[in-house]
Amino acid sequence: MQLGVNVPNYGPGTDSGLLREWGRIVEGLGFDLLMVSDHVVVTPDVAVRYPERFFEPFTTLSWLAGLTSRVRLGTTVLVLPYRNPLLTARMAGNLDELSDGRLVLGVGVGGARQEFEALGVPFADRGRLTDEYLTTMRQAWGDQSSIPIWIGGNSAAAIRRAIGFDAAWHPLRATLPDLRTAVAKHRLPALAPRIALRMTDAPVHEADRPVGVGSLGQILEDLIELRRIGAATVVLDPYHGDPEETRHPEAAWRALTAVATHWRTDP
Repeated sequence: MQLGVNVPNYGPGTDSGLLREWGRIVEGLGFDLLMVSDHVVVTPDVAVRYPERFFEPFTTLSWLAGLTSRVRLGTTVLVLPYRNPLLTARMAGNLDELSDGRLVLGVGVGGARQEFEALGVPFADRGRLTDEYLTTMRQAWGDQSSIPIWIGGNSAAAIRRAIGFDAAWHPLRATLPDLRTAVAKHRLPALAPRIALRMTDAPVHEADRPVGVGSLGQILEDLIELRRIGAATVVLDPYHGDPEETRHPEAAWRALTAVATHWRTDP
C-alpha cells in the first residue's frame, strides 16, 4: 500500500517558499504521492475551510514537478465541471508527460454552490457534467494516456461513478466502518481514501474516533486495517480547517515524519 500527502496549496501562510518546503519534505520522507486541492473562485462558502491564497492545482503541480524527481503528483480533487473537458484533458496530458508519467487525477463533482454560480456553471447539473466530461476526456486521450483517475466523494453516486468508469474510489475522511461496508458491498476497481492525520499524545477512546486521528499507534493500526480491506493508496490530510495552520506547518511535518518512519519499519 502506498502513502500520499494532501499538501495545503491555500491559506494565508502558503507561498512559493512553503510549497517548495512541502515538496522537499514529502519526497524526502519517502511518501509516494503529493496531492493538492482545487478551487477557482474563493467564494464565502469555500473560504470557510479553504481561504485565500489559493494556488491553482495544475500550475502548482507543474511547478512542483520541476522541483521533485520521484514523488507522484495529483489532485484531491479537481472539480471537473469547472473547466472545459478538452482543456482539462490537454493540461492533464501535458503535465503527465512533462513529469514522466507522475500524474494522478482525482476528480469530483464539487459542492460549493456559490462558486458554481460565480463560474456560471449550473449546480444542479454537476453530476451529469462530471460524467460527460470524464467521457470526453478519455475520448480525447484515446489509447495514449495511462493517467490514473480517482473518483472523489463519499456518496453512493460517487461509488457508482468509480465503478462505471473503472476508476479508483477516493472517499474523503470516511470512517472505517463505512469503508468496510462499501468494500463488502461493491466490487470497487480500487480503493484510495483520503483520511485525516491528527496525531495526539494519548490514545483517543471515543467510539466515533475518525480514522487517522489518535496516537501514533492508533494511526498505524488504522493504516494496517485500510491495507487489509484493500486500499491501494491512502492519502494523509494534515490540515484540519484552521487557516492559521498554514502559517505553522511544523506540527503536520512532525506527524508525517513519525508516520513515515514507523510505517517503513513496523508494518
